[in-house]
Amino acid sequence: MTAQITIRLQREPFDAAAEAAALTRGRADIGAVVTFTGICRGEENGKPIAALTLEHYPGMAEAEIERHVAEAAQRWPLLGATVIHRYGRITPGEDIVLVVTASSHRQAAFAAAEFLMDYLKTRAPFWKQVEQAGGKTWVEAKEHDDAAADRWRKTNPQAAE
Repeated sequence: MTAQITIRLQREPFDAAAEAAALTRGRADIGAVVTFTGICRGEENGKPIAALTLEHYPGMAEAEIERHVAEAAQRWPLLGATVIHRYGRITPGEDIVLVVTASSHRQAAFAAAEFLMDYLKTRAPFWKQVEQAGGKTWVEAKEHDDAAADRWRKTNPQAAE
């Protein structure tokens, strides 16, 4: 069976369990599923926040995510992957992103999920604005996130960026 790939950008919440079930339904070849859900925290840089607003360039964002899911499928023997990223105004406690990876064995599923999250955190074309008591500010890239993503280049120097 071929890998089942789902990529969606949406405003509305998602159901992580339902998405994982959809990815594995009817598949006896999948031996491992890894899910990661990113959740909006109630603080940024030690200060409470009211919300995050995520913006993206429709069409471009999906194409970039598809490209990196394809790279993950080249690096590891994935049988399926789901990436759902929300946009719009998201309040603390709400889900932001879901990555689900499926493979015959856990190592591939874990590595692919981590690779995809490192990419989404640093390279996906999203812009994040934080709403706090003093106003709204755009979030800058963080060095530790960039370092996490760069390690994948070191493990596969031929990978396209």
